[in-house]
Amino acid sequence: MVKDLLNFKIKAIAANIRDKREYRNYTQEYLAAKLEISQNAYSKIELGYTKITVERLFQIADVLGFSASELLDVEPIGVFQMAKAG
Repeated sequence: MVKDLLNFKIKAIAANIRDKREYRNYTQEYLAAKLEISQNAYSKIELGYTKITVERLFQIADVLGFSASELLDVEPIGVFQMAKAG
């Protein structure tokens, strides 16, 4: 159960990163270039397949113009809804 909840939180943060990128009208290619990684590697971050480091989180936050805490701020209710749907 704890591992499942952790995975849902990771997916929720990944979705939050995607939402913030789309809010800025940035493409995955643009963010990948800024992070000096491939678009495919960046896509895996947004899908929650790749677990990111704190350093990478701060890099993404900087490019997007949000604080790292804003990227981590996911609604607990949303996480639990995802758990029920999964």
